[in-house]
Amino acid sequence: MRMLVLGGTWFVGHAIVSSGIGAGWEVTTFNRGTSDPFLQAVRHIRGDRTRPEDVAILATAGPWDAVVDTSGYVPRNVLDVAGALAPFANRYVFVSTLSVYRDWPVKPLSEQSEVLHCPPDAGPGYGTDTEDGPTRYGYQKAGCEAAALAAFGAERTTILRAGVVLGPREYVGRLPWWLRRVAAGGEVLAPGSPNRAIQPIDVRDLAAFALHTITDDLAGVFNVCAPVGSATFGELLAHCAQSTHTDTSFTWVPDDFLLAQGVRQWSELPLWRTFDGVWNVDTAAAQAAGLRTRPLELTVRDTWRWLVEGGNISNHDRAAEIGISREREAQVLAAWHRSNERSR
Repeated sequence: MRMLVLGGTWFVGHAIVSSGIGAGWEVTTFNRGTSDPFLQAVRHIRGDRTRPEDVAILATAGPWDAVVDTSGYVPRNVLDVAGALAPFANRYVFVSTLSVYRDWPVKPLSEQSEVLHCPPDAGPGYGTDTEDGPTRYGYQKAGCEAAALAAFGAERTTILRAGVVLGPREYVGRLPWWLRRVAAGGEVLAPGSPNRAIQPIDVRDLAAFALHTITDDLAGVFNVCAPVGSATFGELLAHCAQSTHTDTSFTWVPDDFLLAQGVRQWSELPLWRTFDGVWNVDTAAAQAAGLRTRPLELTVRDTWRWLVEGGNISNHDRAAEIGISREREAQVLAAWHRSNERSR
């Protein structure tokens, strides 16, 4: 199989390229070459997807069995790139997000849930950010999906709406933050309930499913997450303690108390969010199509191993948003303990 990956040096793209190489595919990457160089087994074409002349040169390097787009964020650009590549590829796999759903993260979701409207030729200014609701990012990704469909048609387009993706090389830093915090020891502020169900997916399972849709020529839209009920937040933190070999005490503080203290969901305490729909995404279609997910324990273990071996996410802008300071954590824990003492 011949696969072109748009992107391919960061997190999801890197995993897809690695999976393709492991499967013996002929893999080409197209990017600006500003990130880490990739494996020697890859054919690398340097270029900028926003420059039509670069995309035109790329098109002459085909044909491919599939294009996997991991770096499309502006609909108009996806429309241009996909349109230029459509004569030279059998399938376009677009890596999207659950943020395209109008009701994410408030309500449970399936592939039949309403998607945000965004024209396929929209520019980067389309859409607005609303508190606890649709975001410009979600609008833009919805427009990118529409652009891919406009260029390749429904029968040649596969859309993967990924949820929270974890694993080695995770540049956002959600799981790495928890691992490092747990490894530091002491009393750890744990959010909400240990029984809260979560459904993050390992980046390697997302990559394997992307390749599977190519080999099986699967069109359509798939929510790509671990199954509902496959893991809990308590298990996540227990795996962090086990992987780091740390004797850590977790103090579980209820949602309402954390909110009253002004703790920011999703960022100060990564992966903690109180809405019903965050971890209630129907993945039956992907499971029926062949998605397989590994136990969360393995994702946590392998991410810690990557960190210990020198993995670094500090050079990415989004990493700066993640994590509560130790001072702030201590303040919230002290307030919680005082509250408990007064209630006795």
